Amino acid sequence: MAKTLFISDHHFGHRNIIDFESRPFADAEEMTEVMIERWNAVVGKDDAVFHLGDFSFLNMERTRGIVTRLNGRKTLILGNHDRGRSRNWWLEAGFEQVSEYPIIYKDFFFLSHEPMYMNKHMPYVNVHGHIHGQKYEGKNYFNVCVEHWDYTPLTFEQIRDAAVASEEQD
Repeated sequence: MAKTLFISDHHFGHRNIIDFESRPFADAEEMTEVMIERWNAVVGKDDAVFHLGDFSFLNMERTRGIVTRLNGRKTLILGNHDRGRSRNWWLEAGFEQVSEYPIIYKDFFFLSHEPMYMNKHMPYVNVHGHIHGQKYEGKNYFNVCVEHWDYTPLTFEQIRDAAVASEEQD
């Protein structure tokens, strides 16, 4: 059965992100290869993947080459570093769907690049990227930036189980 997975902020081709976020790679090429390997280790060809922005700093040819190597049916929610290119550019690069706006998933999860305003009384969870190694407190936010998850996409069930309070009593 096909899975649904989530990830953000790969920054393919962005050499400076290695220093900015203390990523454990010697260079951008090693970073690219490791991130592709980790993606493909958990994503099957029929799985759906929501990428929550800041995918690539590379040109069309190199970006398309990476998208083609990644398993799954890919949806991109544009991040701040993706917005310099049109929605059609990203479709041509190989994403099946591209959204300029947050997406509501399963009536409960707000998928966005940047964290959205949420308060503790809102019965929703914001699955987001953008803030890399930082983390917002509380059950209303779930950061899927690559730095938190060993550069590996997370399944919907992993996010749901971590973010939604259990009603079970000990």
